[in-house]
Amino acid sequence: MTDKYFQKAEEYRISAEYDKAIGAYKKALALCKKKSDMSGLQDCCLSLGDTYRARGDFHKAIESYQEGLELAEALDDRAGEADALCGLGLSLRALGEWPRALTLIGKAHKLYRSMKDRRGEAFSLWATAGTYRIRGDVRQAVIKYQESLERFRALKDRSGMAYSYCGLGGSSRVAGEFRDSQIYYKMANRMFSRLNDRFGLAYSYCGLGNARRMFGDYRNALNYFKKAEVLYKEIGDRVSYAYTLWSVGTTYKMLGELSRALDSFKESDRFFVQTQDPRGRIYCILGTAEVNYLSGKRGNTEKAYLSALKRAENYGFKVEKKYAAMLIKAFRQGRSVPINLP
Repeated sequence: MTDKYFQKAEEYRISAEYDKAIGAYKKALALCKKKSDMSGLQDCCLSLGDTYRARGDFHKAIESYQEGLELAEALDDRAGEADALCGLGLSLRALGEWPRALTLIGKAHKLYRSMKDRRGEAFSLWATAGTYRIRGDVRQAVIKYQESLERFRALKDRSGMAYSYCGLGGSSRVAGEFRDSQIYYKMANRMFSRLNDRFGLAYSYCGLGNARRMFGDYRNALNYFKKAEVLYKEIGDRVSYAYTLWSVGTTYKMLGELSRALDSFKESDRFFVQTQDPRGRIYCILGTAEVNYLSGKRGNTEKAYLSALKRAENYGFKVEKKYAAMLIKAFRQGRSVPINLP
Protein backbone atom coordinates (compact mmCIF):
# COMPACT_ATOMS: atom_id res chain seq x y z
CA MET A 1 0.00 0.00 0.00
CA THR A 2 2.86 2.38 0.90
CA ASP A 3 4.55 1.64 -2.44
CA LYS A 4 1.30 2.27 -4.28
CA TYR A 5 0.91 5.76 -2.79
CA PHE A 6 4.61 6.54 -3.22
CA GLN A 7 4.66 5.44 -6.89
CA LYS A 8 1.51 7.47 -7.60
CA ALA A 9 3.12 10.50 -5.93
CA GLU A 10 6.26 10.07 -8.06
CA GLU A 11 4.12 9.98 -11.22
CA TYR A 12 2.35 13.18 -10.17
CA ARG A 13 5.67 14.88 -9.37
CA ILE A 14 7.25 13.90 -12.71
CA SER A 15 4.25 15.31 -14.57
CA ALA A 16 4.52 18.50 -12.41
CA GLU A 17 1.15 17.96 -10.65
CA TYR A 18 2.62 19.11 -7.36
CA ASP A 19 -0.50 19.41 -5.19
CA LYS A 20 -1.59 15.86 -6.04
CA ALA A 21 1.97 14.61 -5.47
CA ILE A 22 2.11 16.18 -1.98
CA GLY A 23 -1.22 14.55 -1.02
CA ALA A 24 -0.01 11.11 -2.14
CA TYR A 25 3.41 11.47 -0.44
CA LYS A 26 1.69 12.40 2.82
CA LYS A 27 -0.44 9.23 2.64
CA ALA A 28 2.69 7.15 2.02
CA LEU A 29 4.45 8.99 4.88
CA ALA A 30 1.64 8.22 7.33
CA LEU A 31 1.76 4.51 6.42
CA CYS A 32 5.56 4.43 6.81
CA LYS A 33 5.21 5.95 10.31
CA LYS A 34 2.59 3.32 11.19
CA LYS A 35 4.91 0.52 10.06
CA SER A 36 8.07 2.18 11.50
CA ASP A 37 9.57 1.94 8.01
CA MET A 38 12.56 4.28 8.43
CA SER A 39 13.87 3.87 4.89
CA GLY A 40 10.41 4.56 3.42
CA LEU A 41 10.08 7.61 5.69
CA GLN A 42 13.38 8.98 4.40
CA ASP A 43 12.30 8.54 0.75
CA CYS A 44 9.00 10.33 1.45
CA CYS A 45 10.74 13.23 3.25
CA LEU A 46 13.27 13.80 0.46
CA SER A 47 10.62 13.59 -2.28
CA LEU A 48 8.32 15.94 -0.34
CA GLY A 49 11.26 18.34 -0.06
CA ASP A 50 11.77 18.21 -3.83
CA THR A 51 8.07 18.84 -4.47
CA TYR A 52 7.73 21.72 -2.00
CA ARG A 53 10.87 23.29 -3.47
CA ALA A 54 9.54 22.99 -7.02
CA ARG A 55 6.35 24.75 -5.90
CA GLY A 56 8.21 27.57 -4.14
CA ASP A 57 7.39 26.48 -0.54
CA PHE A 58 11.02 26.74 0.55
CA HIS A 59 10.50 26.68 4.33
CA LYS A 60 8.40 23.50 4.09
CA ALA A 61 11.04 22.05 1.75
CA ILE A 62 13.77 22.81 4.33
CA GLU A 63 11.77 21.05 7.09
CA SER A 64 11.31 17.96 4.91
CA TYR A 65 14.96 17.85 3.82
CA GLN A 66 16.17 18.26 7.43
CA GLU A 67 13.99 15.36 8.53
CA GLY A 68 15.27 13.33 5.58
CA LEU A 69 18.87 14.22 6.49
CA GLU A 70 18.41 13.07 10.10
CA LEU A 71 16.93 9.77 8.93
CA ALA A 72 19.73 9.28 6.36
CA GLU A 73 22.35 9.86 9.08
CA ALA A 74 20.58 7.43 11.42
CA LEU A 75 20.41 4.81 8.65
CA ASP A 76 24.02 5.54 7.61
CA ASP A 77 22.74 6.15 4.08
CA ARG A 78 25.35 8.36 2.42
CA ALA A 79 23.40 8.70 -0.84
CA GLY A 80 20.32 9.90 1.07
CA GLU A 81 22.51 12.27 3.08
CA ALA A 82 23.98 13.79 -0.11
CA ASP A 83 20.51 14.19 -1.69
CA ALA A 84 19.19 15.90 1.46
CA LEU A 85 22.21 18.27 1.64
CA CYS A 86 21.78 19.22 -2.02
CA GLY A 87 18.05 19.85 -1.56
CA LEU A 88 18.69 21.93 1.55
CA GLY A 89 21.28 23.98 -0.33
CA LEU A 90 18.92 24.63 -3.24
CA SER A 91 16.13 25.72 -0.87
CA LEU A 92 18.36 28.05 1.16
CA ARG A 93 19.76 29.50 -2.09
CA ALA A 94 16.23 30.50 -3.13
CA LEU A 95 15.86 32.43 0.15
CA GLY A 96 19.06 34.36 -0.59
CA GLU A 97 21.28 32.30 1.73
CA TRP A 98 23.80 31.44 -0.96
CA PRO A 99 26.90 31.14 1.33
CA ARG A 100 25.25 28.31 3.33
CA ALA A 101 23.95 26.83 0.10
CA LEU A 102 27.46 26.65 -1.39
CA THR A 103 28.74 24.89 1.75
CA LEU A 104 25.95 22.29 1.82
CA ILE A 105 26.05 21.58 -1.92
CA GLY A 106 29.85 21.29 -1.67
CA LYS A 107 29.45 18.66 1.08
CA ALA A 108 26.96 16.78 -1.09
CA HIS A 109 29.39 16.90 -4.05
CA LYS A 110 32.16 15.35 -1.90
CA LEU A 111 29.82 12.57 -0.76
CA TYR A 112 28.74 11.80 -4.35
CA ARG A 113 32.40 11.68 -5.40
CA SER A 114 33.32 9.34 -2.55
CA MET A 115 30.52 6.97 -3.68
CA LYS A 116 31.48 7.36 -7.37
CA ASP A 117 27.88 8.51 -7.99
CA ARG A 118 28.40 10.22 -11.35
CA ARG A 119 24.81 11.43 -11.69
CA GLY A 120 24.94 12.92 -8.21
CA GLU A 121 28.23 14.66 -9.07
CA ALA A 122 26.71 16.14 -12.24
CA PHE A 123 23.62 17.32 -10.34
CA SER A 124 25.64 18.93 -7.53
CA LEU A 125 27.80 20.74 -10.12
CA TRP A 126 24.60 22.08 -11.72
CA ALA A 127 23.36 23.19 -8.28
CA THR A 128 26.73 24.87 -7.54
CA ALA A 129 26.60 26.72 -10.88
CA GLY A 130 23.16 28.15 -10.10
CA THR A 131 24.34 29.27 -6.67
CA TYR A 132 27.27 31.14 -8.23
CA ARG A 133 24.82 32.77 -10.62
CA ILE A 134 22.63 33.98 -7.73
CA ARG A 135 25.74 35.34 -5.99
CA GLY A 136 26.47 37.22 -9.22
CA ASP A 137 29.66 35.31 -10.04
CA VAL A 138 28.63 34.80 -13.67
CA ARG A 139 31.99 33.58 -15.03
CA GLN A 140 32.23 30.88 -12.36
CA ALA A 141 28.59 29.92 -13.02
CA VAL A 142 29.32 29.39 -16.73
CA ILE A 143 32.37 27.20 -15.92
CA LYS A 144 30.33 25.01 -13.54
CA TYR A 145 27.36 24.73 -15.93
CA GLN A 146 29.78 23.62 -18.68
CA GLU A 147 31.19 20.99 -16.29
CA SER A 148 27.71 19.72 -15.37
CA LEU A 149 26.76 19.63 -19.07
CA GLU A 150 29.79 17.47 -19.89
CA ARG A 151 29.00 15.09 -17.01
CA PHE A 152 25.34 14.75 -18.03
CA ARG A 153 26.38 14.27 -21.67
CA ALA A 154 28.75 11.43 -20.66
CA LEU A 155 25.82 9.82 -18.80
CA LYS A 156 23.51 10.36 -21.82
CA ASP A 157 21.18 12.14 -19.37
CA ARG A 158 19.18 14.36 -21.72
CA SER A 159 17.16 16.00 -18.95
CA GLY A 160 20.33 17.00 -17.08
CA MET A 161 21.81 18.33 -20.32
CA ALA A 162 18.71 20.41 -21.04
CA TYR A 163 18.72 21.97 -17.55
CA SER A 164 22.43 22.74 -17.96
CA TYR A 165 21.65 24.45 -21.28
CA CYS A 166 19.02 26.58 -19.50
CA GLY A 167 21.57 27.55 -16.85
CA LEU A 168 24.06 28.48 -19.55
CA GLY A 169 21.32 30.45 -21.33
CA GLY A 170 20.58 32.56 -18.27
CA SER A 171 24.24 33.11 -17.35
CA SER A 172 25.12 34.06 -20.94
CA ARG A 173 22.32 36.64 -20.97
CA VAL A 174 23.59 38.27 -17.76
CA ALA A 175 27.10 38.24 -19.28
CA GLY A 176 25.74 40.14 -22.31
CA GLU A 177 26.12 37.17 -24.69
CA PHE A 178 22.55 37.36 -26.02
CA ARG A 179 23.08 35.25 -29.15
CA ASP A 180 24.67 32.43 -27.12
CA SER A 181 21.80 32.71 -24.64
CA GLN A 182 19.22 32.20 -27.38
CA ILE A 183 21.10 29.20 -28.83
CA TYR A 184 21.31 27.48 -25.43
CA TYR A 185 17.61 28.03 -24.70
CA LYS A 186 16.64 26.75 -28.17
CA MET A 187 18.63 23.56 -27.59
CA ALA A 188 17.02 23.13 -24.17
CA ASN A 189 13.54 23.79 -25.60
CA ARG A 190 13.95 21.10 -28.27
CA MET A 191 15.14 18.57 -25.70
CA PHE A 192 12.34 19.37 -23.24
CA SER A 193 9.76 18.98 -26.06
CA ARG A 194 11.06 15.48 -26.78
CA LEU A 195 11.16 14.63 -23.07
CA ASN A 196 7.65 16.06 -22.56
CA ASP A 197 8.96 18.00 -19.52
CA ARG A 198 6.40 20.76 -18.87
CA PHE A 199 8.46 22.57 -16.25
CA GLY A 200 11.54 22.50 -18.47
CA LEU A 201 9.51 23.73 -21.44
CA ALA A 202 8.20 26.68 -19.41
CA TYR A 203 11.74 27.46 -18.21
CA SER A 204 13.10 27.46 -21.77
CA TYR A 205 10.16 29.51 -23.15
CA CYS A 206 10.84 32.17 -20.52
CA GLY A 207 14.54 32.12 -21.44
CA LEU A 208 13.75 32.44 -25.15
CA GLY A 209 11.45 35.37 -24.34
CA ASN A 210 14.24 37.11 -22.44
CA ALA A 211 16.67 36.50 -25.31
CA ARG A 212 14.23 38.12 -27.79
CA ARG A 213 13.68 40.98 -25.30
CA MET A 214 17.42 41.69 -25.22
CA PHE A 215 17.38 41.92 -29.04
CA GLY A 216 14.52 44.45 -28.83
CA ASP A 217 12.05 41.97 -30.35
CA TYR A 218 9.41 42.72 -27.72
CA ARG A 219 6.35 41.25 -29.46
CA ASN A 220 7.96 37.81 -29.90
CA ALA A 221 9.30 38.07 -26.35
CA LEU A 222 5.71 38.48 -25.07
CA ASN A 223 4.58 35.45 -27.13
CA TYR A 224 7.23 33.27 -25.46
CA PHE A 225 6.39 34.65 -22.00
CA LYS A 226 2.71 33.82 -22.58
CA LYS A 227 3.63 30.18 -23.33
CA ALA A 228 5.71 30.06 -20.14
CA GLU A 229 2.94 31.69 -18.07
CA VAL A 230 0.32 29.15 -19.18
CA LEU A 231 2.56 26.23 -18.17
CA TYR A 232 3.71 27.74 -14.87
CA LYS A 233 0.09 28.45 -13.90
CA GLU A 234 -0.86 24.83 -14.65
CA ILE A 235 2.12 23.53 -12.68
CA GLY A 236 1.67 25.90 -9.73
CA ASP A 237 5.31 27.09 -9.65
CA ARG A 238 4.99 30.54 -8.09
CA VAL A 239 8.70 31.41 -8.17
CA SER A 240 9.35 30.84 -11.87
CA TYR A 241 5.97 32.41 -12.68
CA ALA A 242 6.99 35.51 -10.68
CA TYR A 243 10.25 35.88 -12.64
CA THR A 244 8.28 35.49 -15.89
CA LEU A 245 5.91 38.27 -14.76
CA TRP A 246 8.91 40.49 -14.03
CA SER A 247 10.17 39.84 -17.58
CA VAL A 248 6.71 40.69 -18.96
CA GLY A 249 6.71 43.92 -16.93
CA THR A 250 10.14 44.86 -18.24
CA THR A 251 9.01 44.20 -21.82
CA TYR A 252 5.95 46.45 -21.39
CA LYS A 253 8.21 49.09 -19.83
CA MET A 254 10.45 49.01 -22.94
CA LEU A 255 7.34 49.29 -25.15
CA GLY A 256 6.20 52.35 -23.18
CA GLU A 257 3.06 50.55 -21.93
CA LEU A 258 3.69 51.77 -18.39
CA SER A 259 0.41 50.89 -16.66
CA ARG A 260 0.64 47.29 -17.92
CA ALA A 261 4.28 47.18 -16.80
CA LEU A 262 3.29 48.37 -13.32
CA ASP A 263 0.52 45.73 -13.07
CA SER A 264 3.01 42.97 -13.97
CA PHE A 265 5.59 44.20 -11.45
CA LYS A 266 2.94 44.38 -8.70
CA GLU A 267 1.74 40.83 -9.38
CA SER A 268 5.31 39.57 -9.61
CA ASP A 269 6.20 41.20 -6.29
CA ARG A 270 3.16 39.63 -4.61
CA PHE A 271 4.52 36.16 -5.47
CA PHE A 272 8.05 37.08 -4.38
CA VAL A 273 6.67 38.22 -1.01
CA GLN A 274 4.82 34.87 -0.68
CA THR A 275 7.90 32.81 -1.51
CA GLN A 276 10.27 35.13 0.42
CA ASP A 277 12.61 35.53 -2.56
CA PRO A 278 14.83 38.56 -1.76
CA ARG A 279 16.42 38.68 -5.21
CA GLY A 280 13.08 38.79 -7.00
CA ARG A 281 11.91 41.58 -4.70
CA ILE A 282 14.95 43.69 -5.62
CA TYR A 283 14.06 43.36 -9.31
CA CYS A 284 10.47 44.41 -8.62
CA ILE A 285 11.53 47.43 -6.52
CA LEU A 286 13.83 48.58 -9.36
CA GLY A 287 11.19 47.95 -12.05
CA THR A 288 8.36 49.68 -10.18
CA ALA A 289 10.52 52.70 -9.30
CA GLU A 290 11.66 53.08 -12.91
CA VAL A 291 8.09 52.90 -14.25
CA ASN A 292 6.97 55.51 -11.71
CA TYR A 293 9.88 57.73 -12.78
CA LEU A 294 8.99 57.33 -16.47
CA SER A 295 5.35 58.16 -15.59
CA GLY A 296 6.45 61.44 -14.03
CA LYS A 297 6.04 60.28 -10.39
CA ARG A 298 9.64 60.96 -9.42
CA GLY A 299 9.39 61.76 -5.71
CA ASN A 300 10.46 58.41 -4.29
CA THR A 301 12.58 57.10 -7.18
CA GLU A 302 16.02 57.57 -5.64
CA LYS A 303 14.82 56.31 -2.25
CA ALA A 304 13.49 53.10 -3.89
CA TYR A 305 16.71 52.58 -5.88
CA LEU A 306 18.79 53.08 -2.72
CA SER A 307 16.65 50.59 -0.80
CA ALA A 308 17.18 48.00 -3.59
CA LEU A 309 20.93 48.72 -3.50
CA LYS A 310 21.02 48.19 0.29
CA ARG A 311 19.13 44.90 0.00
CA ALA A 312 21.51 43.68 -2.72
CA GLU A 313 24.52 44.62 -0.54
CA ASN A 314 23.02 42.88 2.52
CA TYR A 315 22.59 39.62 0.60
CA GLY A 316 25.84 39.91 -1.33
CA PHE A 317 24.09 39.87 -4.73
CA LYS A 318 26.77 41.34 -7.05
CA VAL A 319 24.69 41.62 -10.25
CA GLU A 320 21.65 43.23 -8.62
CA LYS A 321 23.94 45.66 -6.75
CA LYS A 322 25.44 46.68 -10.11
CA TYR A 323 21.95 47.19 -11.64
CA ALA A 324 20.76 49.32 -8.71
CA ALA A 325 23.92 51.45 -8.89
CA MET A 326 23.43 51.89 -12.65
CA LEU A 327 19.83 53.09 -12.18
CA ILE A 328 20.87 55.48 -9.38
CA LYS A 329 23.53 56.96 -11.69
CA ALA A 330 21.02 57.33 -14.56
CA PHE A 331 18.54 59.02 -12.20
CA ARG A 332 21.12 61.47 -10.87
CA GLN A 333 22.17 62.37 -14.40
CA GLY A 334 18.53 63.01 -15.33
CA ARG A 335 18.41 60.27 -17.99
CA SER A 336 14.85 59.03 -18.43
CA VAL A 337 15.41 56.30 -21.03
CA PRO A 338 14.02 52.91 -19.91
CA ILE A 339 16.84 50.46 -19.14
CA ASN A 340 16.46 46.89 -20.47
CA LEU A 341 17.97 44.90 -17.57
CA PRO A 342 19.02 41.35 -18.54
